Amino acid sequence: MLIIGIAGGTGSGKTTVVHQIMNELPQTEVGILSQDSYYKHNPHLSFEERCMINFDHPRAIDFDLLVQHLKDLKEGKTIEQPVYSFVTHNRTDDTIITHPRKVMLVEGILIFNSPDLRDLFDVKVFVHADSDERLIRRLKRDISERGRDMEEVLNRYQSTLKPMHQQFIEPTKAFADIIIPNDKYNTVAIDVVRAVINQRIA
Repeated sequence: MLIIGIAGGTGSGKTTVVHQIMNELPQTEVGILSQDSYYKHNPHLSFEERCMINFDHPRAIDFDLLVQHLKDLKEGKTIEQPVYSFVTHNRTDDTIITHPRKVMLVEGILIFNSPDLRDLFDVKVFVHADSDERLIRRLKRDISERGRDMEEVLNRYQSTLKPMHQQFIEPTKAFADIIIPNDKYNTVAIDVVRAVINQRIA
């Protein structure tokens, strides 16, 4: 199994890159694990307490479970991927049955922060985008998809997102094998990643 980690700041365009890589690849051969599914389960906390969690800090991620799930997939086992709700800030009772594939794409802002997780990646990709561009994308997404208002998103950006990006995300660019500048559609970098995948699943 070829495991590709795709990291980058919030709103950098990681999901877009994942979809571009998957275009023209057989769906049956490629799977996706998202860091967003692996936020820690906190049923013991009240909703107000869960709202106070810093979701852009590595402590918020259940890296142990993510690492275990990747190892299980590598061994040919099927996993139950958690389903996380950004409305309740907690896992739901649902899970996604995920089968082993020849290629697994793992995407998330903090996935290069865990040495155990990094060791599992055969290829590490970092998607870079201008900070203004990332803020605009985050605003649009959180307002339309997550029910936040503009003031809430901007406050969160200034108080946690920006400092966490500078402390925990930007430095992990040093671990990347390939850096994709996502200010415009970068066909060359995408084609390089796709070529590596095609070679493995041929």
